[in-house]
Amino acid sequence: MELQLQIKMNPNLYLRDPDSTELGRNIIQHSIKLIHDIGFEDFTFKKLAIEVGSTEASIYRYFENKHRLLTYITTWFWTWLEYQLIFHTNNLKHPREKVDIVIKLLTFEVQDKFIVEHIDKSLLHGIVICEGDKAYLTKNVTEDNKSMLFKPYKDLCHRIAEIFLELNAEFGFPHSLASTLIETAHRQMYFKEHLPRLTDFGKSKKVKPLVEFLQHLVFKSLEN
Repeated sequence: MELQLQIKMNPNLYLRDPDSTELGRNIIQHSIKLIHDIGFEDFTFKKLAIEVGSTEASIYRYFENKHRLLTYITTWFWTWLEYQLIFHTNNLKHPREKVDIVIKLLTFEVQDKFIVEHIDKSLLHGIVICEGDKAYLTKNVTEDNKSMLFKPYKDLCHRIAEIFLELNAEFGFPHSLASTLIETAHRQMYFKEHLPRLTDFGKSKKVKPLVEFLQHLVFKSLEN
């Protein structure tokens, strides 16, 4: 069963809602492919305009700059991931099973149940791994945070933290463990692909060893 999904984004992320027009959806679709292919540093609205078949000016009508666009697509990813988490854990009773789902979602080991035709979630996952922290590692992070640009990421961390507390209500660091889990999963996947000597998974083409490491990290933390 697949479900049609429409995510409402924070209006502070855009000048015009890209989901409201065909051009806007094309901007999102092609920006994901282009950033994935050439990296955020080399990505420009001029290059994006060529891919979309439009003008730079038309793209600036939707986004103030390329950093806002990056924040938009990464924030979309966190919102979609929380929907996935809710869907896949809704009927689970045991918190250990829910933790396993969290880890498998972070490593893309769970089947996507939502249809969003103009967004390639696999490419977007790659962007989040390689470029995602650039959305908030800026001098403007405090101001952006006041505008609630990172709320979906924090909401996802909070939901994961609540699952940890289901397993151990006395655990004192649920949000720290939740954000550590997310960042560790993505860092290890990045290292696995690009800097394999920084992991124990560089020689493995499968993600299962990483999943087992993350399970060990979480369950041992919660046991203590």
